[in-house]
Amino acid sequence: MSGRNSGPKGGDDTVIRIPPHFYIHVLDLKTNVTKTIVGPDTFVRQDNEKVVDGPSKMVIIPPNHYCVVANPCVKNEEGVIQFDQYGQAKLNHADLEVRLTQEPFPLYPGESLNIKVTKLRAVPTNTALRLRAIADFVDTDGTKRWAHDEWLFTGPGTHIPVKDVEVVETIRASIIKPNEALRLRALKACKDQAGKDRVCGEEWLVSKTGAYLPGAYEQVVGTISAYILTENIALHLEALQSFKDRFGIARKSGEQWLITIKESEAFIPDVNEKVVQVVPISTLTNRQYCIVLDPMGEDGKNRLGQRKLVKGDKSFFLQPGERLEAGIQDVHILGDDEALILKAVLGYEENGVRREPGHMWMVRGPCEFIPSIEMEIIDRRKAMPLDENEGIYVRDIKSGKVRAVVGQTYVLNQDEELWEKNLPEQIEKLLSSEIDPLADRNARSQGSAKSRQKHKVVTYRVPHNAAAQIYDYKAKRARVVFGPDLVMLAPDEHFTQLSLSGGKPKRPNCIRSLCLLLGPDFMTDIITVETSDHARLALQLSYNWHFEYNLAADSASYQADASALFAVPDFVGDACKALASRIRGAVAAVPFDDFHRNSARIIRSSVFGLDDNMKVKGSFKFNANRLVITNVDIQSVEPVDQRTRDSLQKSVQLAIEITTNSQEATARHEAERLEQEAKGRLERQKIDDEAEAEKARTELLKLQSMSAAVESTGQAKAEAQSRAESQKIEGQAAVEQAQLKAEAQNIEASSELKRINDARAGELEYVKATNTLEIEKAKEMASIETSKFQNMVTTLGAENIAKIATSGHDNQLAMLQALGLQSTLITDGSTPLNLFNTAKGFVGALEDK
Repeated sequence: MSGRNSGPKGGDDTVIRIPPHFYIHVLDLKTNVTKTIVGPDTFVRQDNEKVVDGPSKMVIIPPNHYCVVANPCVKNEEGVIQFDQYGQAKLNHADLEVRLTQEPFPLYPGESLNIKVTKLRAVPTNTALRLRAIADFVDTDGTKRWAHDEWLFTGPGTHIPVKDVEVVETIRASIIKPNEALRLRALKACKDQAGKDRVCGEEWLVSKTGAYLPGAYEQVVGTISAYILTENIALHLEALQSFKDRFGIARKSGEQWLITIKESEAFIPDVNEKVVQVVPISTLTNRQYCIVLDPMGEDGKNRLGQRKLVKGDKSFFLQPGERLEAGIQDVHILGDDEALILKAVLGYEENGVRREPGHMWMVRGPCEFIPSIEMEIIDRRKAMPLDENEGIYVRDIKSGKVRAVVGQTYVLNQDEELWEKNLPEQIEKLLSSEIDPLADRNARSQGSAKSRQKHKVVTYRVPHNAAAQIYDYKAKRARVVFGPDLVMLAPDEHFTQLSLSGGKPKRPNCIRSLCLLLGPDFMTDIITVETSDHARLALQLSYNWHFEYNLAADSASYQADASALFAVPDFVGDACKALASRIRGAVAAVPFDDFHRNSARIIRSSVFGLDDNMKVKGSFKFNANRLVITNVDIQSVEPVDQRTRDSLQKSVQLAIEITTNSQEATARHEAERLEQEAKGRLERQKIDDEAEAEKARTELLKLQSMSAAVESTGQAKAEAQSRAESQKIEGQAAVEQAQLKAEAQNIEASSELKRINDARAGELEYVKATNTLEIEKAKEMASIETSKFQNMVTTLGAENIAKIATSGHDNQLAMLQALGLQSTLITDGSTPLNLFNTAKGFVGALEDK
């Protein structure tokens, strides 16, 4: 890196002209010594010399600049460069020299610019350069610097580089605002700006407002803002190590305390303090209270495990370690229908009553209640208003007895609780479904289910003409409720569920219900029978039924009838099976043809039986459950065997075909008769129509003859009239055309004459206006010239004008007089003598025009 600016090149020229502030390096090939020639000079190169560099421009360092020269020349105390015995400049090899503003200088052989000419660094206010010593040296102020020492060059000022010092970084001052502090850390043992010794890694705060420039061994960790404390905010602090805080109080490591506005309005935590949290003020109104757990005592320590009751109206801060039990609570305001269940947690005496731990009691409203620290609220209970058809199950927790409370407003006391009555899953579904047992009795789905509150008394509405059986497992007896009525179950009662057969043919457990429909109703079943000639038939039968019972309360058979209704769990399946058995037995004794002709009588007689007069009875009764069958409807009879079905179908088709053919023959005969009658009427009508047509043709011929006569006469007349009209129209058109042509020619001549007159009139007006403008312009110019001449004459004056008029001749006369000529004659022999022109010729002046 030479950094040399080249000027005029010498090359291999013998004569090299070196300008001012330029230099060259010349190598003596004999002695192998390189010398420096500085301009201005003219160097004559010898044969044993060689220009190795240059001409190069000298190094010029302007003010406030510097450069660094590597391998500088050795100089004596007077600053003169030293040469060795061969004339070679001595060098300090591997050394650097910082050169400031001075006269331009050349670089001697071996020297080079390590740093080009660079402007000196100006350090502004509140800024510093962090410097580091590269080697041991003594500073300009006499300070001994060791290698790797660091210090600051503080502004304002201009930093002058030193070869043994390097600039590590530029440090700018940190601005400390009000209510802020700067957190610093010592990088090694040092003294801070206050003169206090700091060890490596130690941290401290600087809170003085203004600009702070950290030292060479100080590191800015960050800026800490103050916490602004108000009447509603406090700081929860914790000591990170043992120290004395700013208030002079000794704090131990891990100790926690509270800072409020009484201590400081703005608080900046120290490096040994940690802000745990910002504590808001707890404010209680006169309708609130709270319980503080682990309250702080007068000695500043928490009383672990204790509780403290704080009532409003009051505001306070929670001390470290304290916490609220269930937060701030409102005073319990009890109405007439409300109560609180309380439990003692500590033994105490109240109003002469001793409360032992675990004792429970109830406080009823209306009142305001704040629990003390010796008790706790177990539950808040509200009176439950119950209608006469509503109730709840209540269990005594001491005795375990369960009872039902119905039709009153009831509040559970401290020894009672709501008891949930569990029912079988299927009964739960039947109770919660929206299916009407009477209207939807043929439905198989359970419908949408609703959840039941199990502590409420189970109710069920028994529909009209139905009965429900309830069994008490405690008393071991059953009761039957006939509808319409409302069933309310006691704690030990359950419904008797009915599982009835359904479908076609009947299948068991298809219909589930809580009530028994008493009829009249019907049930349909499909049974298979076989005749004596082994023809198998499928019969679809419908039975009408109802139950016989006596609802008289004073009847002795009331309970027996009521219990008998539920004696058969699946009365549908049992009845269908019994009736199907009787029908199969009767059908098996007759052939298919007899059954086909007398199926209704055979089935009815088999179901109802015959009386003494061999007539079919009107009903059949099941004595076990009072079920009565009143009618049998045969809905369909279909053979089960395919061959029987085919033969029966063929016979039916044959009967249908015979009937159809007979009906077709009757219809065909009737159609032929109607057709003959229609043909007779048509022939008669045709004859009448022909007679009428002849009459109409006669009238037509008459009208045609009359029309031909009229047509011939009218045609000739019309032709003559049309020719006359045509000739008249042609004549009128020729006259009108001639008139229009004459009018057109007249209009053209008039318009052309008008155009020519208008053009001439316009031209005359234009010429007249132009002449008028020219005259006015001439008058104005004459007036202007006259005014100009008068102004010039007035300005110059009469005397001056006379002098100007004679100035030419006067000047010539004066020139001749000045020459001192007494008599001179200059003539060409043909011009009269004129002294004025002669003088003019001598002088050569120009005459003013």
